[in-house]
Amino acid sequence: MSKIAVLGAGSWGIALAKLLYNNKNEVTVWSALDEEIKMLNEKREHVDKLPGVKLPDDMYFTSNLEEAVKDKEVLIMAVPSPFVKSTSASLKEFYKEGQIIVNVAKGIEGDTLKTLSEVIEREIPGSTVAVLSGPSHAEEVGKGVPTTIVVATRKKETAIFLQNLFMSEVFRVYTSPDVKGVEIGAALKNVIALAAGIADGLGYGDNTKAALITRGMAEISRLGKAMGGRPETFYGLSGIGDLIVTCASMHSRNRRAGILLAQGKTLKEAQDEIKMVIEGANCAKAALALSEKYDVCMPIVSEVNKILFENKPAKDVVNDLMLRDARIEIKADEWK
Repeated sequence: MSKIAVLGAGSWGIALAKLLYNNKNEVTVWSALDEEIKMLNEKREHVDKLPGVKLPDDMYFTSNLEEAVKDKEVLIMAVPSPFVKSTSASLKEFYKEGQIIVNVAKGIEGDTLKTLSEVIEREIPGSTVAVLSGPSHAEEVGKGVPTTIVVATRKKETAIFLQNLFMSEVFRVYTSPDVKGVEIGAALKNVIALAAGIADGLGYGDNTKAALITRGMAEISRLGKAMGGRPETFYGLSGIGDLIVTCASMHSRNRRAGILLAQGKTLKEAQDEIKMVIEGANCAKAALALSEKYDVCMPIVSEVNKILFENKPAKDVVNDLMLRDARIEIKADEWK
C-alpha cells in the first residue's frame, strides 16, 4: 500500500483517486477550493464534475496543501493546466526528496512553450516527475470502464513502480521513456479536438472527422518529432489513441466546445456552458508558436487559432483547409 495525494479535485483527479483507492492505497485529495472540499466531505461525490461516482467514507479531503502531501510517496498533479505553475510553486515548500510527482494535466505553458513536466521541474528543482496520459475519459474511469494508458518517465524503475501502482483489472498501464513525446501528443490533441467539434457543429460527417483525425495526427507527429519525441509515440496511446477518443466522444469538453463555436458562440460563452477548462483553447496559441519556432507546417492548428482569436467564421476555415495547395501524403523515391 502506498500513501498518495491527489492535487486537484476535478473529474480526472477524483476518478484517479477512486482508482488508486480501489487498488488498496491510502488516498488524500486536495483542492484549493474550500467549498469543493466541503461538498466532497458531505456528499462523498463530486456532484458537479463527476456525478454518480461515489467515494469511500475513509478517503480524506483537505484544502491544506501541507497536510495533503506530508509523508506521501506519490503526488498526482491533477489541477487544470493553467494552474500547474502556481500549484507547483506552492508545493515547493512542502515537497520532500524522493516523492514522485505524476502529472496528469495536459497542456503547454503559453509564455515559455515548456511542457508541464518541465514547468514542474523548473518550479521544484530536483523533483522526480512522471507523466500519465492516454485515451481515458474521467467519466468512464470513475465507473470502472476498461481503459488503457501510458506512464512516461526518465527512469525505468520509476515507470515500473507507477505501472504497478495504477494497474488493475480495468486500468491497463504501459510504460515509455518518451516524456516529451507523450506530453506533446496529450496537449495538442485537444486543439485538433476543437476542430473536430467545429466540423460536427457545422453538420459535416464521418469523412470529415476521419480526415481531421488523420491530418491532425500528421501535424502533431511532425511537431513532436521536431521537438525530440519518438515517432512511435504518436501512433500509440498518448498519440492516435488519445486523439481518437477526444475527437469522437461527447465526454470531450474540447469537442463540445468546438460544436458550440461552430454554432456561433464565443469562446467565453462555450467555456461558461461547459463549466470546465477548455484545454485546447489554452494550448492553441502555444501550439502555433511551437510550429513557428520549429518551422513545422500545422494548418489545422493555424486555422483553429483564427477561429478562437481572430473571429474567422468556421465555415470559411473548412473551405480554406480543403482548398490548400495539393500535397503528397507519402514521399515516394521510386517516382524519381
